[in-house]
Amino acid sequence: MKANIVTLPGDGIGPEIVTSAVNILKEIAKIYNHDFSFEEHLIGGAAIDATGNPLPKQTLLACQKADAVLLGAVGGPKWAHLSNVRPEQGLLALRKALNLFANIRPIHTYDALLSLSSLKEEKIKGVDFIFVRELTGGAYFGKKTRTEKTATDETLYTVEEIERVSRKAFELAHTRRKHLTSVDKANVLETSRLWRETISQVAQDYPDVKLEHQLVDSMAMMLLINPAHYDVIVTENLFGDILTDECAALSGSLGLLPSASLGKESIGLYEPIHGSAPDIAGKNIANPIGTILSVSLLLQYSLGLVNEAIQIEKAVNLLTQHGPLTADLGGNAYTTEITKAVINNLHR
Repeated sequence: MKANIVTLPGDGIGPEIVTSAVNILKEIAKIYNHDFSFEEHLIGGAAIDATGNPLPKQTLLACQKADAVLLGAVGGPKWAHLSNVRPEQGLLALRKALNLFANIRPIHTYDALLSLSSLKEEKIKGVDFIFVRELTGGAYFGKKTRTEKTATDETLYTVEEIERVSRKAFELAHTRRKHLTSVDKANVLETSRLWRETISQVAQDYPDVKLEHQLVDSMAMMLLINPAHYDVIVTENLFGDILTDECAALSGSLGLLPSASLGKESIGLYEPIHGSAPDIAGKNIANPIGTILSVSLLLQYSLGLVNEAIQIEKAVNLLTQHGPLTADLGGNAYTTEITKAVINNLHR
């Protein structure tokens, strides 16, 4: 297969972890006789420094022509003083421009790393669920106002936005354990009432999938009390952003968690869920596993290479069992050591 992949290293540890992931992709191409080409572009703070724009036109055009986009991280204290332009605006604008409305975040625990979690091992053993977060609506994209004494962030959702992300979630649940949990705040918020009504209507098209509704505050508790209960979870933008970071407590480290931002087309944006970690940037100690697993999602969702995706997951699982591990996982390995170990595991 031939594929053009745009890489957006971004800020902080972004360049290091993207380099790691690209090396994995190159090895996959070598093993399975694929032809992957890579085109690097600026985004976030690095793009502001170079062009004044967190999403330069050249970057956007390249992403629109690509088969898939691989992102490292954006942001950091270097740009915190800016008021009119922020690194994160580049990522939000890219998601919007590519019409990527569903953020897929698999949450999986590894038996060899259960002791790293802040929860008891019996609570998290066997946890394997997927968050589907709506990505282009809600408070992040609503109208905003600010005066000296007041501020507003409009939360807006349409039936169409809710329908398309809920169908993506139902389709995922249909291929798994056929259990979908929808998270809202329908006892208080009008947007959540629309959310619940719309998803309940869509559910009629998926009679084999069990749908349950959960309020976001109680969901935050249930994810820590009984996480193994869940299969696929769908929720709006803000709730999804918060709850998925909470789930890092289950796996033991943010560095293990990948994500895929998808729309109706095959192109997707793939990135780890952690931030730019500027305090460790350039030290070769960042955990690249979240980015490597994002590559697995890239192969599966954008390129349709399911077997290759599975092989990466198996290689990472072997890594968790036999090492080496980075500092966040209790080891002292360098980023480049992890990359070499995963590549070696691909040949086992």
